[in-house]
Amino acid sequence: MRGKTAFITGAASGLGAALADALAAEGADIVAADIHPAALRDLLPRLRAHGVRTDAVELDAGDPAQAHEAIERTLDRMGRLDILVNNAGADVTLPIDELREEDWLRVIGANLNGPFLLSKYAALHMRRQGAGDIVNIVSTAARRAWPQASAWHASKWGLLGMSHALHAELRPHGIRVTAVVAGGMRTPPLGDGFPELDPNVLQDPADVAQAILGALLLPRASMVPELTVLPVRETSWP
Repeated sequence: MRGKTAFITGAASGLGAALADALAAEGADIVAADIHPAALRDLLPRLRAHGVRTDAVELDAGDPAQAHEAIERTLDRMGRLDILVNNAGADVTLPIDELREEDWLRVIGANLNGPFLLSKYAALHMRRQGAGDIVNIVSTAARRAWPQASAWHASKWGLLGMSHALHAELRPHGIRVTAVVAGGMRTPPLGDGFPELDPNVLQDPADVAQAILGALLLPRASMVPELTVLPVRETSWP
């Protein structure tokens, strides 16, 4: 991946940070975007140790102006954009009668509007370039449902549908779109929302990152429209 540029949202921790590490180890330059830019300080020196270029972007992906500006900044500073990873997400775990309208809008904005906006702006460049990869981090929440997570499920079911639609639309232009249906990972948001889960049965985000890397390293004549990566022992999806 030497010479390629990857733009990763939610890059400060969890799967986003693991993906940044994995791609940098393969030689990709990394634009790390997060709504909390201070959290990126420890990540960037680690990435630069692989001899790659890096940039940090403060980003609320659901804001159209910020999303457009972030992609344009990447093109200005890096000269190209080869991989977009829509990883950032938000969740509010509450019964529907307690879920505020602003909570719903924030979750949909982060999990669905953000990937749409960034994909829209990135695809414009990738089409001119004749190649690119868009990776949308979905969830087993797009395949089944549990109580008190209506906003989360709506956003992830929508993201899976959008990802497959973009796969059909963009593949003639050399742009590969992959939806990653990831089972439970040892990341803080999951532990905070579901304290009853045993972290020992969840998967390491680095393992999921390696599966995604494998899809990205396929020859350009092949692609993976949907990739499901599950912990062996955790049963959020059979």
